[in-house]
Amino acid sequence: QVQLVESGGGLVRPGGSLKLSCTASGFNFIDEYMSWVRQAPGEGFRWVAGINNDGTKADYLGLVKGRFTISRDNAAKRMYLEIDNVQPGDTAVYYCRRDSTAMRGKGTRVTVSS
Repeated sequence: QVQLVESGGGLVRPGGSLKLSCTASGFNFIDEYMSWVRQAPGEGFRWVAGINNDGTKADYLGLVKGRFTISRDNAAKRMYLEIDNVQPGDTAVYYCRRDSTAMRGKGTRVTVSS
């Protein structure tokens, strides 16, 4: 069964940091380009970062470049998103996505508030 399970969200203060995780199962994770997308309240999905299959190339939405770091551990079938200097505009549900099929997990909610 193909699954993507996100974790690590929560309430964080502006300027803080957090690290989101995505655990994959049921497919050859090492073969896949993976992404993080987010959905802010009242908005559509927005791609924010992607990483190639061996982790050597990362791509970022310009808006988050310099604050977001995407990484992966193929042995553990996990992907990560570190968010530094969190801003109120980062409030959203974050999903990991298997790009070849556009499959997403159920998401993890990040709320930025003082």
